[in-house]
Amino acid sequence: MKALVFEGPGRRTWREVPDPVVEAPQDAVVRIDTVTICGTDLHILKGDVPTVDPGRVLGHEAVGTVTEVGSGLSTLKVGDRVLVSCITSCGRCQYCRTGRYGQCLGGGGWILGHRIDGTQAQLCRVPFAETSTHLLDDAVSDEQALMLADILPTAYEVGVLAGNVRPGNSVVVVGAGPIGLAAVLTARLFSPAVLAVVDLSTDRQAAALRAGATHALDPGRSLLEQVRELTGGLGADVAIEAVGTPGTFETCVEIVRPGGHVANVGVHGAPATLHLERDWIRDLTITTGLVDTATTPALLNMVASGQLDVATLVTHRFDLGAIEEAYEVFSDAGRTGAMKVALSAGA
Repeated sequence: MKALVFEGPGRRTWREVPDPVVEAPQDAVVRIDTVTICGTDLHILKGDVPTVDPGRVLGHEAVGTVTEVGSGLSTLKVGDRVLVSCITSCGRCQYCRTGRYGQCLGGGGWILGHRIDGTQAQLCRVPFAETSTHLLDDAVSDEQALMLADILPTAYEVGVLAGNVRPGNSVVVVGAGPIGLAAVLTARLFSPAVLAVVDLSTDRQAAALRAGATHALDPGRSLLEQVRELTGGLGADVAIEAVGTPGTFETCVEIVRPGGHVANVGVHGAPATLHLERDWIRDLTITTGLVDTATTPALLNMVASGQLDVATLVTHRFDLGAIEEAYEVFSDAGRTGAMKVALSAGA
């Protein structure tokens, strides 16, 4: 089969690799029908995730059709249309039994495109397939489901829920890329009084306003002053970091009010400074996290019922064989305006 292979920092190739096969009773092999590229894939290519070995097939988000099942599977069958989650769950360990699938001790967690070959390929082996995929029906399209493989549950769980967003809150999302937009979409479920975004791109600011943000802040002015203007001088109740750079994290800490919450969602490749000499007195809560995808079934229900509109997140579409071009477009979002790209095996 053909697959997108990480060859080391800065290098990737679309080339032939061996077809995956069932290796364990709980495995399934899935034919990839629709796949996307994540900002985390770009971090891997930059060398920010040294645990990814050269030769690894990238990707951890896909919708596909089951083509082979292991002997231990009873509820998944050949021909099923499934969402392949970015998180794999053994379903048995201490963390999985409490819904913390991202911390799975039984061989799961974030392994696709990280520890084992991933989804940016014609076929993918999915371990623990019954607890790591979601059956889809016709009410949810491939592209809609694809947005729930990673960015929607990540933004919702690690940003909105971990940030303790509540009705009437003031929420500032720093970064209006795909994760930032997903944070806007899911924060709206809690009716914040202020839902502001920060981004250097006017196109992304506009996309965030269309997604439901109430304000797009001017990056050329003091962000702290602008946030205080919107919050009666207090600062934000919640700041969601959706970029993954030292500067954006430090900005989030600066703009929250005393007693506020910083929810870090971005993937960081460099240290950030926490000014405890200044902030120890401010009663701040700072959370980090890897998505668990425990909320994926609920999000799927909201998409199917029309309560959550994810259609605007996909801006570019490609044939799967054009994945190198898709990477160029996605990685140069400032020029191309790309948010999420969708690659279809049938395009």
